[in-house]
Amino acid sequence: MSLLQRLRRGRAAHDDQDALAQLGRDVLARRLVNGGVVPPDCTAVILGENGQARRLPEFRASGTAQRLVCGEKESAWCFHPGPYSADLAPFALAPELGLRLGFVVDAPDPRVSQQRFDLFLSSEGGPGESLSVQAFAAAVQDSLRLALAQGRLDLPPCTSAQEWTAFRAGLNELLYTRFGITVEDCMPVDLGGSIDFAAILRARAKGDAAPIHEPQPEPAREEPAAPADPVSAASAAPRAMSAVSAAIPAPRAPAEVRSADDDAAALRRLFLELPALSGGLRMLDLPQGQGLFLVHQGLLQRLALLALDVNTMPALALAAPGQHLPAARQQRRSGSTLQAVAALDEAWGLLARLKLAAADAMPALLDDADRILANMELSLERRRAAHEGQEAPGAASVYELPRIEPSL
Repeated sequence: MSLLQRLRRGRAAHDDQDALAQLGRDVLARRLVNGGVVPPDCTAVILGENGQARRLPEFRASGTAQRLVCGEKESAWCFHPGPYSADLAPFALAPELGLRLGFVVDAPDPRVSQQRFDLFLSSEGGPGESLSVQAFAAAVQDSLRLALAQGRLDLPPCTSAQEWTAFRAGLNELLYTRFGITVEDCMPVDLGGSIDFAAILRARAKGDAAPIHEPQPEPAREEPAAPADPVSAASAAPRAMSAVSAAIPAPRAPAEVRSADDDAAALRRLFLELPALSGGLRMLDLPQGQGLFLVHQGLLQRLALLALDVNTMPALALAAPGQHLPAARQQRRSGSTLQAVAALDEAWGLLARLKLAAADAMPALLDDADRILANMELSLERRRAAHEGQEAPGAASVYELPRIEPSL
């Protein structure tokens, strides 16, 4: 019996070593167990239950390998800073037009108490054991598409050098603010030869999203053998195309049936990221003027009330103590939570644009922030309400932006 247990432990240890060896190639980050050793060239992040994070270097001052010591209710991730490369399709209607992105996880910023990438691992890392480069690239692609669709980034056809420079600056700031990564290289590429456009159209006609393929190990660079006849050559071409297209992230569509876990994960994102978003908005360098100052302070107060609203959110399945909600109402409640998270993603993109905005563009952008917060307030009010048509007191009814125009 003990021999079998030793064999199982040895097999599990070998599998863990193989998984850790993928860090820096197909895997960006992976969970570590308490007492484990930080892999070479990697950084460990210990996350508390409240979202606070601290980083551990690879080696101690004495030169020995760093071993994790997690406290109660703490978890640990380790990540390899890169560099990584990913192909993105910024426009859903033109998947053959792509961008080849080269990026690294940003170095620690001593000005902040928590690094943005650590916050991403804590709030969006999920319950899985690893975060693949392809899954992370899909999140980056979603954020890029949202910014382009809303006009926060501009990538016109036949882009001039000046337009490309402006797009690169906006993209760099967006990905740094949203994910904590630094873009090293970005160039347009033609993905027409690696995209099965007919399969994408069939999936759209059926109303289904294309699945996200797990990253496959890179095949050996060998010359393919010449097919014996034209039939075998025709059958080999689609296989080669599907193998290449598996490396391109597909858009993630929201699930039609939402579970309590989805609602809890969305509320956790709001709980962890709203204070960080408020901190980023507070650090903005605003131009002088009493009007903008009052609007800025109003936005900060509304964000604080939104965070309080999330912290006191009732349970999904309960209308009152001992009164359970029907499943249809729970679905609508969880849908409202996901709408609030969509507004949160929009707010991160607006924060990146605010950091680069000129003084004359600040009023319009702060007005856009008012709209985003109003959507988030309405979504959280609907999430709190137990029945249809019920008005739940929320941040929108408690605080309103001050009037900045002169009174008559």
